[in-house]
Amino acid sequence: MKTSKLILAITFLSISTAFAQKSNIEKDLKMYTQVWDDIVNKGQIDLINDKNFDPNVVQINDTGNIVGIADFKAYYQNFITGFSDVKFTVEDAFGQGNKIVKHWRFEGKHTGDFFGIPATGNKVNVDGVTLVLMKNGRIAQEQDFMDNGVLMQQLGLVSDLNNIAVVDGMYKAFATGDIPKVLGAMDAKIVWNEAESNSLADGNPYIGPDAVLNGVFAKLGADNEYFKLMDIQLHGMDNNQVLATLRYDAKVKKTGKTYNAQVAHLWTLKDGKVIAFQQFLDTKKVADAMQN
Repeated sequence: MKTSKLILAITFLSISTAFAQKSNIEKDLKMYTQVWDDIVNKGQIDLINDKNFDPNVVQINDTGNIVGIADFKAYYQNFITGFSDVKFTVEDAFGQGNKIVKHWRFEGKHTGDFFGIPATGNKVNVDGVTLVLMKNGRIAQEQDFMDNGVLMQQLGLVSDLNNIAVVDGMYKAFATGDIPKVLGAMDAKIVWNEAESNSLADGNPYIGPDAVLNGVFAKLGADNEYFKLMDIQLHGMDNNQVLATLRYDAKVKKTGKTYNAQVAHLWTLKDGKVIAFQQFLDTKKVADAMQN
């Protein structure tokens, strides 16, 4: 009989403990998500205080841990002052005991200083996961996991790895005569400049794909029996630029002369579209071929 009572007591104690833990984590989750919503979306940075955060709160960071409320607050101030049009979303949050896992998304426009990076005006949309440790109903420790390379690309500080593929696709489309595909890779406000002294430079700058089509591509087709791009080599650069070195192989209709000229193209991209083009060309060879 005594054994049965002991087992019953232990079972009751276990169930009570489980319910208490569940109740605590539910409170922690509610408090945690609300606090970060107010801090980031409403800019209420002063909520990083000893009411919501443990006095010795730690932000685990690869470049050195951030310890204490003052430094923790200064760290996250960069997100508040660095971005406008902010939208911070907790995609999911769950926990057990005193630990929380948060999947989040951060969107905003970089219009202010961000850890010493001057405003770029670029929009960012990144997601990540944060591991959280709670202590007595307050946030005691956080560790963020995200792809910083993606953030740097979106800020325009690191070139997008897809830039070369975009430019390569344009050259391949041009070679097959698929001009709509070439134009489709251009931004609606692309700024296109032909090399100085080139006969097509009179229209500089060509603004928009239609201007490039009518002012450059159409004239190349009208003036030449054939116009080919040869020996194309692509070089990825900083600032989302791609340098192409190549040669033009063409035959001018009115003179019957051919030329094989050295040329370079500097492409500038943003969000997978070409926003600027600059041509560098051996214009003497082209001019000689166009003269009777």
